[in-house]
Amino acid sequence: MVLQGEFIGDARIQRVMLNIAQIRLNLEDLSNPVSFQLAMSRIYENLMKALEGGIKYSYVAEIKFKDSLGNQIVFALDLGDKIPAISSEKLKARIYVELYEDQESSN
Repeated sequence: MVLQGEFIGDARIQRVMLNIAQIRLNLEDLSNPVSFQLAMSRIYENLMKALEGGIKYSYVAEIKFKDSLGNQIVFALDLGDKIPAISSEKLKARIYVELYEDQESSN
């Protein structure tokens, strides 16, 4: 049995630096001043390492849509290192979800 769903959302394409993908703040980094200071130090160190190794770029589509419960879902789709052949940065996105049983795990 296969269950399917379809969602419509918005997408925008941007160029991002691949080297700094690991540089981010987590919720626990904002929990107190000490955690925030440690996070800023970690971000600074990672940024310096990324700049020393040379900057590599990729094009990414940031896709946003609302799930069946009304929650906003955001994810990224890597489009590669060449600029996509489209005329607009803002696009519509169609997201297909297919649920199925894994035959290997059910045996």
